[in-house]
Amino acid sequence: MTDMERTTLHIVGGDSRSRAEQARIAFALGHHAEVYGDLGELIERPPDEGLILAADEDLAVPARMLVDRLSASGIWLPVVLAAHEPTVERAVEVIKAGALDYLALPLEMGSFARRLGSILGEAETFTRRRRREIEARHAIGQLSRREREVLELLSEGCSNKEIAHNLSISPRTVEIHRGNMMAKLGAGHAADAVRLWMDGCADGTLAAHAEEGPVLPGGEEGIAGRIGEPHGTLPPRVRRFQRQ
Repeated sequence: MTDMERTTLHIVGGDSRSRAEQARIAFALGHHAEVYGDLGELIERPPDEGLILAADEDLAVPARMLVDRLSASGIWLPVVLAAHEPTVERAVEVIKAGALDYLALPLEMGSFARRLGSILGEAETFTRRRRREIEARHAIGQLSRREREVLELLSEGCSNKEIAHNLSISPRTVEIHRGNMMAKLGAGHAADAVRLWMDGCADGTLAAHAEEGPVLPGGEEGIAGRIGEPHGTLPPRVRRFQRQ
């Protein structure tokens, strides 16, 4: 058993042998493991604590779809994806989509223990952020299309007059939409509404930026270092990863 805080690993997808081996390692490290055949089974019994370790089985499916599906189901636990042949390109996509890490299968106990310690160190902050994002998206989802447009322009620093010009409506109509929007969001000040928009990355300009993902320190090379050292003999865009 390690001296890190005990947690529950929710092991999702992949074949039964792989899930059993991951669970064995989790228990050997002093953690608890829950096993699910697929994502649907996890969503049927949504956990409220721990860490999700999901097999990245269908590489043709955008990683963001998995994270978004969890979010839509009210599950905001940290997510780590794992694959038998991870690549830099997929790792970039996975981490941009919101996963904390991308691991190589099969797991090796020593390196996984070290990586898990780092992941758990980030997990609390991640969970708080994801909870805010999901709650913000839910709140913004209650707005009408026009109210969302007003909020988006407000978040860009536009005045009521500028919003009216951009939307081809009167300033008085902007005031009405803005008042309704603030009431629905329970925002006492414009800054509160803008903060919700930023947290939720609702559809619009901010959503487009969100799809691009955050700026990642070190770019793809930095992410490659988190997954495994690439073989120097391979071309820069085609790499294989050493087992953990």
